[in-house]
Amino acid sequence: MQDGKYVILAIDDDQDVLDALRMVLQANGYVMAEAHSAEEGLKVYKQARPDLLIVDLMMEEVDAGTSFVRELQALGNTAPIYMLSSVGDNLNANADYSALGLTGLFQKPLDPDVLLSILRMKLRK
Repeated sequence: MQDGKYVILAIDDDQDVLDALRMVLQANGYVMAEAHSAEEGLKVYKQARPDLLIVDLMMEEVDAGTSFVRELQALGNTAPIYMLSSVGDNLNANADYSALGLTGLFQKPLDPDVLLSILRMKLRK
């Protein structure tokens, strides 16, 4: 938390996605930290200490998102991690989130109502 607000770390190489997330999150009382790559995401993670993470599945490399999640596990992360993907509903139906170290999956384009509902559910005190 930062100033009594939950901190959400969003990692995506698409600035438009980050800007859209920032508008929704800030308008609803959250603080957003951002990174444009998995490598930058690790640095920001260590500084921001986020309460929840949203990570793009495919950034600079095809598996950059899943590699990032493994790095977080090695650091002892306990914050919920949601993967953001445009791959399609097949991934949603076939994915074993826990095996990947994920709490769940958001589909691009992200529905703000779905995002806010999950944030309220996962970040209850």
